[in-house]
Amino acid sequence: CYMSTMAVATMTKMIESLPEMLQNQVLDHLREYLEELQDELEWDRQFQRTQPGLISAARRAKQEIAQGHAESFDYNRL
Repeated sequence: CYMSTMAVATMTKMIESLPEMLQNQVLDHLREYLEELQDELEWDRQFQRTQPGLISAARRAKQEIAQGHAESFDYNRL
């Protein structure tokens, strides 16, 4: 999904209407925001790839608990 040309033009005009020092601040904030979005998208992609394995592990754990093969977690063994 790409931002429309109209939206890009509007944002550009808004930024250009600011004094140069503020333009640089806005661009710095925008870069940081975009980097955070990219990190979140990558996290989502990684989670989606591991989700089937997590579901399978949860089912195994549930089955082991039901069969009495699970034991309580001992925090002292950490």
